[in-house]
Amino acid sequence: MSRHASLLPISYAHTIEDWLAEDIPSFDYGGYVVGDDVKVATLYCKSPGVLAGKPFFNEVFRQTGCTVSWSFEEGVEILPNEGKVVVAEVTGPGRRILMGERVALNILARCSGIASRARRLRTLADQNNFNGVVAGTRKTTPGFRLVEKYGMQVGGADTHRMDLSSMVMLKDNHIWATGSITRAVAEARAVAGFSIKIEVECQSETDAMEAIDAGADIVMLDNFKPEQLAVAAQSIKAKCQSFQKQVLIEASGGITEDTAAQYMGPGVDIISFGSMTQGVPHVDFSLKIAH
Repeated sequence: MSRHASLLPISYAHTIEDWLAEDIPSFDYGGYVVGDDVKVATLYCKSPGVLAGKPFFNEVFRQTGCTVSWSFEEGVEILPNEGKVVVAEVTGPGRRILMGERVALNILARCSGIASRARRLRTLADQNNFNGVVAGTRKTTPGFRLVEKYGMQVGGADTHRMDLSSMVMLKDNHIWATGSITRAVAEARAVAGFSIKIEVECQSETDAMEAIDAGADIVMLDNFKPEQLAVAAQSIKAKCQSFQKQVLIEASGGITEDTAAQYMGPGVDIISFGSMTQGVPHVDFSLKIAH
């Protein structure tokens, strides 16, 4: 079992049970045709990518009464040089292999796609001597967040906050609804206590300094152009140093794999990417029963 698998809550087994139930709500007509003779199916990878999602894949087939034997470790980059690479074998009653096939492949393809993009972004940061955090966002698929955040972890990225309860993030709507950054931070701190960090989305350096003065732990410079970000981030850090205050600066908003290097400058501690989960290409896997 990979180290990443030990991060998962026990509830993920129930989630997979629900996904299997969604796919087989009543009769499995195709499975009836196949029967219960023991078969071996080969999992092929047909496009380059980082393998991620093994615990979910294993659990799908555990629940359908099958076993999985892997040829690669979690997090390994697979490069199919001759069309396809054998990644694993699934053994069990034929109809039970097919019960889990589509659910398992869907999970593995998306999780691996996210891990692949996360790995490329982390590699890009290293190539540009950026020592800050490369993070995802909460822009995840409803019901599929655990798989997607897991893919970020395997790929080497930071998951950012897992949900609304993990960290306070005060965005423009929170500020407008409350009346000011200062008031929003004060009210958030009153209920969040000392153990939960507060981040404030800022549209200007002035916003950022108000947030810091109010007690924010992190300021997000949202939708800044790269040259604007560089100036603002270093200016904010200089002011904080003179005031003996510590703050993290996050860059976010429309940053993609193609533009990321432009944002990897001094003063920036975190770069977050909605594109780590949105519009990400999947890794192509197929599962074929021996014949």
